[in-house]
Amino acid sequence: MSYTLSLIVPCYNEAQTIETCIERVLDIGGQDFSLEIVVVDDASTDGSWHALEKIAAQHSEIKILKHEKNRGKGAALRTGFIHATGDFVGIQDADAEYNPRDYLAMLEPLVDGRADVVYGSRYLRPDTRRVLYFWHTWMNKTLTSVSNMFTNLDITDMETCYKLFRREIIQKIAPELKEERFGFEPEVTAKVAEAKCRVYECAISYNPRTYEEGKKIGWKDGVHALYCIFHYSANAAPLPMQILIYLFIGGVSLLVNMIFFVGLTRIGIALNHAIIASFIIAALCNYLLCIAILFRHKVRWNTGIELFWYIFSVLIMGVVDFTLTRLLIAVTPFFMLHWSGAKFIASSVGFFGNFVLRRILVFPERKGG
Repeated sequence: MSYTLSLIVPCYNEAQTIETCIERVLDIGGQDFSLEIVVVDDASTDGSWHALEKIAAQHSEIKILKHEKNRGKGAALRTGFIHATGDFVGIQDADAEYNPRDYLAMLEPLVDGRADVVYGSRYLRPDTRRVLYFWHTWMNKTLTSVSNMFTNLDITDMETCYKLFRREIIQKIAPELKEERFGFEPEVTAKVAEAKCRVYECAISYNPRTYEEGKKIGWKDGVHALYCIFHYSANAAPLPMQILIYLFIGGVSLLVNMIFFVGLTRIGIALNHAIIASFIIAALCNYLLCIAILFRHKVRWNTGIELFWYIFSVLIMGVVDFTLTRLLIAVTPFFMLHWSGAKFIASSVGFFGNFVLRRILVFPERKGG
């Protein structure tokens, strides 16, 4: 069976390793498939582009592209995905940490028609390995575990560079990708899970380099990756995980509601006005957190209609909040002494009501979109 493998190589200031990397990729040619190498130079300043021009002039299977401004690994990969023409599309970093020969094993589930996506895992193989940074490995495994909780995938290495896709899969996903840097890994994993792709894993070798040798990813990227997991996976996560996240969002909103309610009443604002004002502020906080973390703008409505339903849901829960708070104060003598208890109960009821209305009414997912 004849097919073409396209490998996307994002390159930023890798003049010392890019030539060796390309040579190692070229060495896996000569099998029963054609090879296409798409190198995207992300505005390197160390002479990488000149090295690439020299290499491309010698090999017709190499296609080189250039960003005029440094945008990050995720942006370079998107550019490469769009220009790939092979049947299967993989990722190859421009250093020597990964061995391109591992793609020969990763191709098997795709060629056999069993898989849509194959991840190369650095943690499946128990053989000899170079020992480096404990916290870097711990961060990778922790992010993978958290990602699995939200995507319901059982993979061992979400942060791996080696990901191999059917071209139609990745070219459908690529235009939706937004992350410019290393947030690409959790974002694309969330997209793969949401598309219900058949995912396989394959053990790969890994020879990590030190920061002195040019490693670029750091702890800030790890923190951002955690945000990306929440932002891109939460909306399609299993219901228990959605409720846990909304428990956080609702908890923050409840805290805001209580703080403003107590603060406003202490400075002499009338009870009715304090109830309404604190609820509006908490509802705005809830909405912004929903947009940032749980529910995304991949919804059935346009922004105007979405805001209409949001205001409508706020009015519904506002009536519930106001009525329940006043009722509890009126029927329970204890709450007449301290209004915050009644407010807490009403706000807790609002937590569940808000989740249902946000999920069903304000942010309904597009069917098949």
